[in-house]
Amino acid sequence: MITTEIQKNGLFYQRLSKINQYSIETKQCIENTVKKLIENDTNINRPGMLLGKIQSGKTRTFIGVTALAFDNGYDIAVVLTKGTRALAQQTYERLKKEFASFRDEDVVQIFDIMTMPDNLINYELDQKLLLVVKKEMHNLNKLFKAFFETYPCLSNKRVLIIDDEADFASIGFKKTDKEIIEINRIAGQIDQLRKDLKHSDFLQVTATPYSLYLQPEELKINESSKTFKPVRPAFTELVPVPKEYIGGEYYFEESEENKSIASCIYEPITNDELLVLKKEDRRRFKIEQALKSHKVKSLRNAIMTFMVGGIIRRLQDQDKGIKPKKYSFIIHTEQRKGTHEWQESIVIAVKEQLRQALANDPLVLEQLIKSAYNNLIKSICLIDGTAPKYEEVKCQVLLAIKQDYLMVTKVNSENDINQLLDDTGQLKLRTPLNVFVGGQILDRGVTIGNLIGFYYGRSPRRFQQDTVLQHSRMFGYRPLEDLAVTRFYTTIEIYDVMKNIHEFDSALRNAFEKGGHNNGVVFIQKDSRNKIIPCSPNKLILSTTTTLKPFKRLLPAGFQTGYKTYISKTVKELDRLIMERGNFKKPYLINVKRAVQIIEKINATFDDKDGTPWDVKSFISCMEYLSLNAEGKETGHIWVIVKTERDSSRTREDGRFIDSPDTARGKDSELKLARKVATKVPALILLRQKGEEIKGWRGSPFWWPVLVTPGNTPVTVFQGGNNNSLLD
Repeated sequence: MITTEIQKNGLFYQRLSKINQYSIETKQCIENTVKKLIENDTNINRPGMLLGKIQSGKTRTFIGVTALAFDNGYDIAVVLTKGTRALAQQTYERLKKEFASFRDEDVVQIFDIMTMPDNLINYELDQKLLLVVKKEMHNLNKLFKAFFETYPCLSNKRVLIIDDEADFASIGFKKTDKEIIEINRIAGQIDQLRKDLKHSDFLQVTATPYSLYLQPEELKINESSKTFKPVRPAFTELVPVPKEYIGGEYYFEESEENKSIASCIYEPITNDELLVLKKEDRRRFKIEQALKSHKVKSLRNAIMTFMVGGIIRRLQDQDKGIKPKKYSFIIHTEQRKGTHEWQESIVIAVKEQLRQALANDPLVLEQLIKSAYNNLIKSICLIDGTAPKYEEVKCQVLLAIKQDYLMVTKVNSENDINQLLDDTGQLKLRTPLNVFVGGQILDRGVTIGNLIGFYYGRSPRRFQQDTVLQHSRMFGYRPLEDLAVTRFYTTIEIYDVMKNIHEFDSALRNAFEKGGHNNGVVFIQKDSRNKIIPCSPNKLILSTTTTLKPFKRLLPAGFQTGYKTYISKTVKELDRLIMERGNFKKPYLINVKRAVQIIEKINATFDDKDGTPWDVKSFISCMEYLSLNAEGKETGHIWVIVKTERDSSRTREDGRFIDSPDTARGKDSELKLARKVATKVPALILLRQKGEEIKGWRGSPFWWPVLVTPGNTPVTVFQGGNNNSLLD
């Protein structure tokens, strides 16, 4: 391929680059993207891909791409946004701001397609055009009309189509009442647009590209004569992510480090509380008891912690002589509007009862403020932050309650969206402390400033990779001081599934960076004959996958053992199987069939009716796959590492289940030993636990298995069943 020379010093790019102070990495990304758009035939099946992370600056980057494209012969940029008025307006306002000087100079026209005039004259049509179009039928119909009826001259110009949040309108399927699978109509319209334009290029922008990369090469649809060709990227450019970015690594990896403020961020909530928040039922919860009832304890504490955290940050800003910021908190558990109304009522009730407590119950109020302050001070101290004294914070919180600093806003309807958004298209922060309750508009795309609290409860049974990651509104750029008072509330079950999905996201992203979307990711599953077979990646259910990579740990967590009377005989059999070798204190190899026998016996000592069930089938399947597909003399074997006299607890102080029973330190650490021997086949760490009742168990010894994948493991996605094994 002949390398294309592009114009980098044109009117648009040079000015925006100077105004926005693009980093060297961002410039390289923008310039490479435009160069590849020109060099590649980005047709309906092979678009360009701009891959970023959630809230990482993708919009800023594709605006730079648009400017450079204008300097290199493109006449029109069509920006397709998710089908919500909120995101469309946010994008429109952002483009107006970025290209304001060009519009003032009559070199560019910017329109929301639904308000684009029908009487533009040639003077205007000869300028560069920026069109914002929602991925919605009426918007797309209006776009077609503009290009091919009202202004047919536009269809002959060079057009860059930018599909923002590309996964949302990538090729999809839906079932009709007759259960016939049909091509998604919106995606079909976008495809038709690309076909009908004379000169067009297509750039998809997303942080969750899996529905694009992981489609089959072609799909024959039953009861249709058409063979559907998927959208698959012709090239991928990665949006640079600065070190200030806070994403899944912070929430699900760094949070495991005790000395990091990330270790303080997660606060578990119960499924019973989510049930109370789903709809009003006075048999379960009476709203007049919102300030004292244990049924909404986590939500009440979350609101108070948010208030105290916001006040602390405002006091810190005042001490620095800067204007105090306004802060936000999100409650996002359901899509139903009835649920949002009920949750709004509860938060308002908490707010009003806090006001009443000023005069009638100051002791309860004092306890709530003190508890929140003590919670936050732990993380503030970890960054050596200067925290205001408790009495000062208490005084300001009481003032905030008295003077109505807390604003509660329900966000689930687009009818009044103009009232919800500020001049930049972000959710408007009207008061120092803002609580947003809702669903659809909060789930992706719309920016929410200064977010320091996120109460999340969407059920993992409905989790999909792109959806869950886009729900993660706490991702983005966060000052360290804000992170110190930030808290994330969800159930232990949802947290573990989100951690699993983060693992999948990280593994695939790394594979994409290395070109693995073409040849480096293995998708497998077990068929009805209990054999490992290839898995169709576009059918993955992310809450039931196990992502394998080098030195990955797989282990059960949250389980409970059976009672001593029932399991002692099996434990003795395991003792004999595992420790019959005289040198069991050193790693030794066993046949994978024997390893399976051991795991099945261990599973028999667990109580599947209490605690979190262990997906032992997936555990065994992964162990077999990694052992039997290895090369060399160790094929079909497993390394075994045995440790006895362990005394792990079942849960941590915060209520979460222990998921690191194998963290003994020093040169004899079993994890270090496992990584040393597991070069080609996996290592199975077997930990004999005392199982004492005081530690949350049932008074019987038991064996706790940990599987460590080999160092040469390719990125592998295993589709299992009810996968509740923990991954690290």
